[in-house]
Amino acid sequence: MAKDKIAFVCQECGYESSRWLGRCPACDKWNTFVEEKKFKPKESRNSGLSGGMTEAVSIAEIDSKEENRYTTGIKELDKVLGGGLVIGSLVLVGGEPGIGKSTLVLQMCHELSKKYGPVLYISGEESVQQIKLRATRLGALSKDLLLVSETNIALIEKHIEQINPKAVVIDSIQTMYNEEIPSAPGSVSQVRENAAKLMYLSKGKGVSIFLIGHVTKEGALAGPRVLEHLVDTVLYFEGDKNHNFRILRSYKNRFGPANEIAVFEMRETGLIEVENPSEVFLRERTSDTSGSVIVAAMEGTRPFLVEIQALVSPSYFGMPQRRCSGVDYNRFTLLSAVLEKRGGFSVGNQDIFVNVAGGVSIDEPAVDLGVVLAIASNIKDYPADPKTVVFGEVGLAGEVRAVSQVNERIKEAERLGFTQCVIPFSNIKGINLKKSACQITGVKNITEALRAVFK
Repeated sequence: MAKDKIAFVCQECGYESSRWLGRCPACDKWNTFVEEKKFKPKESRNSGLSGGMTEAVSIAEIDSKEENRYTTGIKELDKVLGGGLVIGSLVLVGGEPGIGKSTLVLQMCHELSKKYGPVLYISGEESVQQIKLRATRLGALSKDLLLVSETNIALIEKHIEQINPKAVVIDSIQTMYNEEIPSAPGSVSQVRENAAKLMYLSKGKGVSIFLIGHVTKEGALAGPRVLEHLVDTVLYFEGDKNHNFRILRSYKNRFGPANEIAVFEMRETGLIEVENPSEVFLRERTSDTSGSVIVAAMEGTRPFLVEIQALVSPSYFGMPQRRCSGVDYNRFTLLSAVLEKRGGFSVGNQDIFVNVAGGVSIDEPAVDLGVVLAIASNIKDYPADPKTVVFGEVGLAGEVRAVSQVNERIKEAERLGFTQCVIPFSNIKGINLKKSACQITGVKNITEALRAVFK
């Protein structure tokens, strides 16, 4: 008898090797190779999404109406999806355990089933009785919400064909297995092939499918990177489980803007939408404390205000500490060096801690100016003007560089009652607000910014 062919597959990126390697040459991860039996996929999959040969169609003849979307009943989720759930789309939802993935999709299934018809929730981790307990707590007891506890992908396909639902949830893709693949559930081969089957099923039948994905200990989505390439949309839950707020961010979206966010608050009755995140993030702010600066940030098309906090104290050890939460660490250390060299502040023998209040993470250059001013405020122990909002990118020469979407940031500051906006000087020409309640102050470098904020 012929022996089964063996390959060692990286569980992070899917790289294959004929022998075990300690470090993957493709993604540089350690101890990720797992022995798997190789198999030959069926060739019928290459014959089109619907199972037969498809014809080429002129792009001008294709009808793409805007109504080819479902409204999920959750406005924040619709916004992250680009205006609603596109019919026949494949959506991947990731996040840490207990962050709220299953809760959100169950609430969504309830709303979809009430409005459009049958929705199928397939779980490989819970029994239908356990899902019913959670649905009772959330009030998601629609009669058209159908539950199945199954892990066999072939039987899942049969359920979808028999029920013909409007939407399907797979919880989770790592628990599903294909009998034709001689490897354990959750392996690269299983995840890749099962996701491909579901992708062809969603496109061929026009059914929207949500895949819930596990994450690794580093916080990345488990399984091969090809999983993220297959799907149309990648949504990721962010937030600290010790805080009530959750942020749902779109990292990829073929049908809308990427990097859009939705803010939810976790309560006993489920995830509640937060329509005004700026007010929520600032409601516990103390205005008379040094080291606190308000920054106007943009996530996708949404502006919101957050508080940047800094704490500077003398270091009693040989190596001063640099710690941050909510901002990029490398960027934070760079800004500390700029503040010392260009601003004249001595921080070489100081421990510096920076935090974004509320457990939110911000990854855009516009918060640079807020980080610099917060550190300077705490060093001098002088509070910043409580009615001032700042934003701008800081360069290595200490200059304040222009950022995008200035008008939206200023409007958000006005709405919340702030009276001054410190912005990059080169952005002043792009302001087209007719009447502004905010005093607009343009600064060219961090020295001018310090004078504008600490009057």
